[in-house]
Amino acid sequence: MAVTEKEIQNALKTVKDPELGLDLVVLGLIYDTAIEGGIVKVTMSLTSPMCPVAGQIVEDVKTALEGVVGVEEVEVDLTFEPPWTADRISPLIRSSLGL
Repeated sequence: MAVTEKEIQNALKTVKDPELGLDLVVLGLIYDTAIEGGIVKVTMSLTSPMCPVAGQIVEDVKTALEGVVGVEEVEVDLTFEPPWTADRISPLIRSSLGL
């Protein structure tokens, strides 16, 4: 069975930024996803290039995606271009955070 974008997004929503307690999708940290058969490629960022738990967040993304039926391999590219800003968070969530 083919892996769907919805399954990938749902898996990514289970990974939370430990500092903010919100998932990576809501925070706008997922820049791109690509599915090629059983290979999933994710381009993502972090709220800060100096994030002390960067390695753990990347591992959490891999673990979450590897749990999706049909995913055989996960590649995560960490980028800071363009730099993440709070503008990537949906307006409703930004408002509730007081941003």
